[in-house]
Amino acid sequence: MSFTPSLRGATAVFSRNFLVWRRLFWPALVMNFGEPALYLLGLGLGLGHFIGTMDGMSYLAFLASGILASSAMNTASFEGMYSVYTRMGPQKTYDAMLATPLRVQDIVFGEMLWCAAKASFSAGGIFIVALALGLITSPSALWVLPAAVLVGLAFAGPAIMMSAIARNYDFFNYYVVLILTPMLLVSGVFYPIDSLPASLRPWLDLLPLTHAVELMRGLMLEEVALLRPWSNILVLSLYFVFGFYIATWLVRRRLLE
Repeated sequence: MSFTPSLRGATAVFSRNFLVWRRLFWPALVMNFGEPALYLLGLGLGLGHFIGTMDGMSYLAFLASGILASSAMNTASFEGMYSVYTRMGPQKTYDAMLATPLRVQDIVFGEMLWCAAKASFSAGGIFIVALALGLITSPSALWVLPAAVLVGLAFAGPAIMMSAIARNYDFFNYYVVLILTPMLLVSGVFYPIDSLPASLRPWLDLLPLTHAVELMRGLMLEEVALLRPWSNILVLSLYFVFGFYIATWLVRRRLLE
């Protein structure tokens, strides 16, 4: 059984999603750009007033790079859960797609590309806010946008896996509360992971958000050295590859059951 996707088929799925999303551009802009920007400004300026500096930089700069990574994670995850589930279940969009030459792997890969594009779009909004606040200090900062694409791909697969096994929208609360929220709190978004117990740190290295934050912070800020960019890219790529294959298998089983 082949799992190799067709780029042409995946592009068709991507284009279909873009045409639908284009009609909802302004509400999507508020959702994907407004909420992370409020977190950045509220916590960065408010809490940052009391914290001052962290790891040799202003807390606002520290938080901006973390929020950029977590925004990419959340956007890709919610798109991969709620939107994919809607197309797979209530709307029966995938049933219509499979009546064409498209295959399941084409649909899944196209959805993952779309999740990654939306993650980059969301990260771009935070990038613009950080730029306006004078937080961008490194010429390499523009690399955070393609890095956001990789982060989106890494989180899209697990989210689509949740969609494939969900029976209703409430099921996603488990993934958000038990996976995404704890990851957000321990992966270095709001404070350095060095402040956590040493026994936890090897486990944190298994989390994709830890590598996403580390990579984006190093690209965005001159004060932060890129200690292991290739390790960060490798871990995120592994999540992308394994996520694609497992998600494809689960979606195929869901659609054919």
